[in-house]
Amino acid sequence: MQTTITACRSCGAASLREILDFGNSPLADVLIDEEDLAREDLRYPLKLVFCPACALVQITENVPPEILYGGNYPYYTSVNRTMVEHFTKSAEAILARHPLDANSLVIEAASNDGCMLRPFHARGIGVLGIDPAKGPVDAANAEGITSLCRFFDASVAAELVAQGKRADVILGNNVLNLAQDLGDFLRAIDLLLKEDGLIVLEVPYLVDSIDMAAFDNVFHQNTGYYSATSVDRLFRRHGFHLNDIEWIPTFGGSLRLFFSRDAGAGERVQEMLQAEKNRGVDTFAFYADFAATVAAIKTELSGILERLRAEGKRVVAYGAAGGMATTLLNYLNLDRNTIEYAVDISHHKHGRYTAGSRLLIHPVEKLLEDRPDCVLLLAWNFKDAVLAAQAAYRAQGGRFLIPIPKPEIV
Repeated sequence: MQTTITACRSCGAASLREILDFGNSPLADVLIDEEDLAREDLRYPLKLVFCPACALVQITENVPPEILYGGNYPYYTSVNRTMVEHFTKSAEAILARHPLDANSLVIEAASNDGCMLRPFHARGIGVLGIDPAKGPVDAANAEGITSLCRFFDASVAAELVAQGKRADVILGNNVLNLAQDLGDFLRAIDLLLKEDGLIVLEVPYLVDSIDMAAFDNVFHQNTGYYSATSVDRLFRRHGFHLNDIEWIPTFGGSLRLFFSRDAGAGERVQEMLQAEKNRGVDTFAFYADFAATVAAIKTELSGILERLRAEGKRVVAYGAAGGMATTLLNYLNLDRNTIEYAVDISHHKHGRYTAGSRLLIHPVEKLLEDRPDCVLLLAWNFKDAVLAAQAAYRAQGGRFLIPIPKPEIV
């Protein structure tokens, strides 16, 4: 059973203001096997709110983690070549600023199949992954990347410290935004990090999400949505300082954040904090029009799909089961009456069905074999890579419908 928060996850203030209510929505990263198609989806409220006290944008529901990440969890980072390249470059950048050797230890929270740890491991640096999803953890261990099938929390941190393990670097890629108990998450970091250690986190950038009306970034796993302002305030309360920041293009725009126990905010941090202040990111007014903008995108997208259907065009979807896909499909009330099926690069998803919309998932090669008229690109944040990979399909007349930030057919 889920719990509903009434106070801010970050600062505890009770004056939360609603930005957008998605109603009851199925869970992201949940796939349906054929024998379970008759069962009803697990659906939970999905409401986005703003804390005027500390500027954190967040959802109000905590779905039990064992429901979110248990069972046959379908997401494996290493199947996505773009993310493999991204994390390889990220590791190189970290090593350039914080040299490590065989006596060092890098710990990653929510390490999935070890994709981010692989470049460190290849250099002989000690690594340890912590992730609650058994399938990806087994894949990492099979590759020699030591990983624990646990949630990253203060209890596992205390166990590791008792074993004499503390980290020179703690990584968290797309994980801070998943933490339901921020106090516990920061306590775990505090326990595990050496006094002179470095914390490197990546989070989707809230300001980009608002600017692009990327409503599909909102799903039950993503409990928090961070600006530089809100993350700086959160970490300061727990004795850490945001000393550097980089904007990166992943997930439609993300931040790479560098924290340590010592204060020393660089120019980029100061510039971004000031830019956010100038735009009013710490006020509700910045978010007031988000719901209306999202509603307009919904209307426009629905109109395009209805027109294609009226013209007898066949439409399928690309990129299945992730949080963005689940929210977009279900917020638009799309199912097999509008979308024939979905394709995805991950073989872990093939032959299964998306939650809510019940789309059968095929390999991407089916696009060339079947030649549908149009593909709704649910993974729009990887648009350039997908369009390049599907050049042969497009050369045969195939089109892609890009839903965000403004619906367009290319």
